[in-house]
Amino acid sequence: MAAGRDGTGEPADRAGGVFGPQPLRNYALLADGERGILVGQRGEFAWMCAPHWDSDAVFAALIGGSGTYVVTPVGRFVWGGHYEPRSLIWRSRWVTDDGIVECREALAFPGDPDRAVVLRRVLAKEATTRLSVVLEPSAGFGEQPLREVRRGPDGAWHGRAGDLWLRWSGADTARPAGPGGRRLTMDLTVAAGGHHDLVLELSRRPLPDNPPDPDRAWRETEDAWRQAVPGLDRTVAPADARHAYAVLRGLTGTTGGMVAAATTSLPERAEEGRNYDYRYVWIRDQCYAGQAVAATGEDPLLLDDAVRFVGARLHEDGPRLAPAYRMDGRPIPGPRCLDLPGYPGGFDRVGNDVSEQFQLDAFGEALLLLAAAARQDRLDRTGRQAAEIAADAIARRRHDPDAGIWELSPRRWAHSRLICAAGLRAYVRGGAAGRRADDWTALADILVKETGADSLHPSGRWQRSPDDAGLDGALLLPAIRGALPAGDPRTLATLDAYTSELSVEHYAYRFRHDERPLGEAEGAFLLCGFITALAEHQQGREVSAFRWFERNRATSGPSGLFSEEYDIAQRQLRGNLPQAFVHALMLECAARLAGPWTDD
Repeated sequence: MAAGRDGTGEPADRAGGVFGPQPLRNYALLADGERGILVGQRGEFAWMCAPHWDSDAVFAALIGGSGTYVVTPVGRFVWGGHYEPRSLIWRSRWVTDDGIVECREALAFPGDPDRAVVLRRVLAKEATTRLSVVLEPSAGFGEQPLREVRRGPDGAWHGRAGDLWLRWSGADTARPAGPGGRRLTMDLTVAAGGHHDLVLELSRRPLPDNPPDPDRAWRETEDAWRQAVPGLDRTVAPADARHAYAVLRGLTGTTGGMVAAATTSLPERAEEGRNYDYRYVWIRDQCYAGQAVAATGEDPLLLDDAVRFVGARLHEDGPRLAPAYRMDGRPIPGPRCLDLPGYPGGFDRVGNDVSEQFQLDAFGEALLLLAAAARQDRLDRTGRQAAEIAADAIARRRHDPDAGIWELSPRRWAHSRLICAAGLRAYVRGGAAGRRADDWTALADILVKETGADSLHPSGRWQRSPDDAGLDGALLLPAIRGALPAGDPRTLATLDAYTSELSVEHYAYRFRHDERPLGEAEGAFLLCGFITALAEHQQGREVSAFRWFERNRATSGPSGLFSEEYDIAQRQLRGNLPQAFVHALMLECAARLAGPWTDD
């Protein structure tokens, strides 16, 4: 009996067994800017939404749904894999009893917003290899299986899944199986030294007459990735910096928007109810990415994308700026649950209620982004107008309680007000404020003064809000961004208290939830770990800064992807994958730690 199959010859328990959910560190990401795929260690597609990031999934085994696309060796094997440099071209690598076989896989890049093209090339490195191939798309999170299956005159398989048109090329020997022929299966043999191409197209519109030529599609994808990802040789970890940049580029679409993560519903803590849909563009996260790219001093295209998307939202919504949007700028739908088991320890949820929140700090982050663009002479008249909109919104709404960076109950969060001061100061410091410079400097001074009056702890450090005396990792950011000097006693007191009370062996936690040990309430927050590295670097504590950087950089799995949190005891990633803002801060650290601290 072939490995991965049951006695009926069907793939074994795709939703819950061999091809069911795996630890997050076992997944790699394929992305083309418009959508993404998580690939597991057995060559299974565990997650893909099409045609867009926030569309319904066609492969949903990650959260207990049906639908998968598997290319896996027959027999025993040990898994490995790696990304090709400066790209999101992934090579699954299996050492079998007979030799080594690889599956080179990618979404054709750059992506077409209407049509996904999935490239898979099987390479038998040393010996003739047998593989099992299964294609079973199921749109609507599993409710709409493959139908209307037929062989076309081009030799490819055609069908429909929900509203999507499908074509599968290179699968001449595949045969329909399962009820209604909704599954295509194939036993594939690849001769030693040879390769075999599979091309899957999923489109919301009728497909063009001819399938893509695999050789041409691979060449164009390789060339596009080489042009998209800069060398980043002046960073302290060039290979990882390039990979972080590639992840951010893969999450950024033609509209300029960058989704916060490729997935939904992956729990931050088992059975805690903290699982959310992050397949949308968070203003704050996009600003982090733009500032990270600016810090590298290299290819500014991702910076331009961030300015374009954030600037457009400021022009459209002004002081009513939402914290997050769909990739095309539309509002995010509210949350709803699906009739699926969810990822183990979580539950199924799509949509997000973040659109109902007000987050004051988004205006400060927008100004920091626009200031970074101005320093590189990348800000046009529309961008300067967006900065005025953001500054005016801060003046108008600075007294309003907001949900803050962690999206909690509305309060006068100290971080929100201080990061707004940082944004105002950065924009003035860059010389782009013109006649508004004095007014915006005065407004920044007022914000710092007011926050000092109601959110300064008796010990001399910042506290979370006037009615919450706790520490918070976000309170390290305002000094990093220039809201107040690095040598300000409040800056030093906050950093020292935070590292003493909210960190464990150079892993950082956001804040203390309750009296439980830190690791029982939630995982270490990787964003905060990289922020702490920057804070230590700002203070000239270089050894400590590098310890923080390296400790948190090492949490990724074999594919080099970071999620939001890290379970220290179990050494596992938690939360949605990959989390864009973690990759952004890792990239910024890699750039900034390469030289002396500068305020820009």
